[in-house]
Amino acid sequence: MLKCYICKMARKKKPLIFENITVLDAGARGKTVAKAPDGRVIFLTNTVPGDVVDIRTGKKRKAYFEGTAINFHKYSEKRAEPVCEYFYNCGGCKWQFMDYSHQLYYKQKEVENNLIRIGKIELPEIARILGSKKQYFYRNKMEFSFSNSKWLTLDQIKSDEIIENRNALGFHIPGMWDKILDIDACFLQRDPSNAIRNFVKNKAEELNLTFFNNRHKEGLLRTLMLRTSSTGDLMVLLQFFYEDQTNRELLLDAVSAKFPEITSLQYVINSKGNDTIYDQDVICYQGNDYIFEEMEGLRFKINAKSFYQTNSEQAFELYKITREFAGLTGNETVFDLYTGTGTIAQFISKKAKKVIGIESVPEAIEAAKENAQFNNIENTEFYVGDMKKVFNDDFVNQHGIPDVIITDPPRDGMHKDVIKQLLKISADKIVYVSCNSATQARDLELLDVDYIVSKSQAIDMFPQTFHVENVVLLEKRSI
Repeated sequence: MLKCYICKMARKKKPLIFENITVLDAGARGKTVAKAPDGRVIFLTNTVPGDVVDIRTGKKRKAYFEGTAINFHKYSEKRAEPVCEYFYNCGGCKWQFMDYSHQLYYKQKEVENNLIRIGKIELPEIARILGSKKQYFYRNKMEFSFSNSKWLTLDQIKSDEIIENRNALGFHIPGMWDKILDIDACFLQRDPSNAIRNFVKNKAEELNLTFFNNRHKEGLLRTLMLRTSSTGDLMVLLQFFYEDQTNRELLLDAVSAKFPEITSLQYVINSKGNDTIYDQDVICYQGNDYIFEEMEGLRFKINAKSFYQTNSEQAFELYKITREFAGLTGNETVFDLYTGTGTIAQFISKKAKKVIGIESVPEAIEAAKENAQFNNIENTEFYVGDMKKVFNDDFVNQHGIPDVIITDPPRDGMHKDVIKQLLKISADKIVYVSCNSATQARDLELLDVDYIVSKSQAIDMFPQTFHVENVVLLEKRSI
């Protein structure tokens, strides 16, 4: 057996090197595309279309390679200089080295390709992608992790410098669950985000508080969450691994004193294996246990567990497109599937006779009801349950056949039973909002039997990343 194993190891092929290869295109999930001399596709992660590079292959498949550019002969004109010093280690803004106009081009191209290749459907003239006015400092929510085992760069490892302090407060290194990249400045969330994060880290070290070790499950400080809002509200939430009242209060009091503008200061004691807070008690230490978001005169209470679109300004544009596509006159009954906290439902409510939202998360539905009451909206109703089970004949019989259906499913798209019900109901219009045009295209192919896509509009919610949203209007085929 040992001899056989040695033979297999000996036969293992070395990585191939391809020289002077032009990067041709950008593909799914931010990877770029080149071709080997034999015509096979090479997927890359560290290049921009137009780069001319030498490539070392990694994984080899039957139809393609995965590779890395190891030498650049020519840099693409589509490139941009990354503004963030952590770009090449962080992995959070994978397209920051591509000019924004080209980011938009490839995002739109991806949407169109998915609708055509996967959906195999007839398409109208597709509207130009709506870019974001802000390419940086657009996020209203950021989460940072503490670690006593920070990620060391290759230069740090090679140097003779002895790094005794391994504390970090920043982001997880992609593919390395126990390593955190220490961050001084992030360009995704507006001030005072960087100031608060740096103060928390420095004050924690001054107080000799222990940073979490994910491998050994020890250390006091776990995560820091910051939420800013369009109203100027500010939420800070610190997550501790165990209760240490004295040190917890010292840190929270210091944060409160340094940043009196904080609207909501909260904490969590979480001793379980993972750091998700959705099954944990969130305790308000100072201020309110919520902040407000505002959109077109509507105010939404946002607590620590609430979902809200991460780019507030672009969310407004997304919802306006959704409402425009729905073409409401004030006489329509609208079903809002996957309603979340009911932001779309409430946003369109003034233009509809009645809006009925369905969502699987009970806390989200409670938030939707509370916000509707707060905004004096009386023509919305919200129901909780698994979409494929709740959205059935009994539900339709109870509430009537809708004139318009809005659906905004998660990345996996809609369950086949939901699609069957949509076809059965046969509403005049369906507005499909998607954060994954591939699964959207799959669903559109199934709906194509009764519906035609009459409008399609991509919108960029996350500049510097490969993520893109798309909204389509489906109208019933004429008999």
